[in-house]
Amino acid sequence: MTTPWTAAAVAGIGKARRPEAPAIPPRLPRILPDFDVWDYWPVCERNGRVAAIAGGRLWMLLAAPILPDPDSRHAAARIRLMHVANGRWQDLDWLLPDDFAPGSREWAGSAVVDAAHRRLTLYFTAAGRRGETAIGFDQRLFKAEAKLDGLVLTGWSLPREIVAADGIDYAADMAGGGTIGTIKAFRDPGWFRDPADGADYILFTASLARSASAWNGAIGVARRGADGWTLAPPLITADGINNELERPHIVVHAGRYYCFWSTQARVFAAGGPQGPTGLYAMVADRFAGPWQPVNGTGLVLANPASRPLQAYSWLVLDDLSVLSFADLPGLGQTPADVATARRHFGGTPAPVLQLRLDGDRSSLA
Repeated sequence: MTTPWTAAAVAGIGKARRPEAPAIPPRLPRILPDFDVWDYWPVCERNGRVAAIAGGRLWMLLAAPILPDPDSRHAAARIRLMHVANGRWQDLDWLLPDDFAPGSREWAGSAVVDAAHRRLTLYFTAAGRRGETAIGFDQRLFKAEAKLDGLVLTGWSLPREIVAADGIDYAADMAGGGTIGTIKAFRDPGWFRDPADGADYILFTASLARSASAWNGAIGVARRGADGWTLAPPLITADGINNELERPHIVVHAGRYYCFWSTQARVFAAGGPQGPTGLYAMVADRFAGPWQPVNGTGLVLANPASRPLQAYSWLVLDDLSVLSFADLPGLGQTPADVATARRHFGGTPAPVLQLRLDGDRSSLA
């Protein structure tokens, strides 16, 4: 069952008290001094709980060398592996070998381990094509597996594409307008195992095929069966409302299913109801839905009105802690030039927040 995120729900954001995240400092310590890092995710058990590994947690982060224009990082992104124990970040170098992934860069995904913590499966986005001479917009969903021995990953299997955009439910041409916020999506594979029946799913950021709107974002679904992964109809759509429902993921809490995603103010449809850059969600009693917008609108938390660009790419963990990265925490408006953006870009994890969920309502602890 596909549930639309409606104009009426989004319009309600402007009529209610907006739930805001606390302001974060304009300067935060970098966990990798020589790199910008942004989207990040933990290695999890197959039931969605964060895995305890080697006395801490393994994290995967998108990283790129510090470039004059922070937005250029998307064209140089690779996945970095780090371990956190007792609050200390330990750098474990690039996750995948050089020239191994099938894209020209690696974008966000998810990772799970087996019960014995001997085998790790990575789901990730291959953006562009390896060897391309100009940065391309292709996005494909891949998986690869490796042996895990403590903090060491060896013997990676060749990346295998799990599903492809079909041009029926999901747009296969991803060029869009060719700029950030306008390109189309088939990315961000997020693992989910349904506790109700043990079925395995991948959620992903998608764009609707055969849409009449330039704002045709959706949350796509693939389901694993005996013969592998198969595309299913979208879980949630934002046709005519919003272009990007990014990094979708599901957390089961108190018997209910919460589907979270991130989006930015600049990707709401022109002339339609607007929402802030923030974390959004819908809730259902089962995976198939129907889904209802949390808080009546879908908005779970927004950046402060005075700092609308401070953080992005929120991820809610099984304990309802909320991760994000520091984007432009010291600015109250879009930077006027690249030098200003570089000066203010955070490029490191933002302070962790804690969420409360009560049926179809949410609040920050």
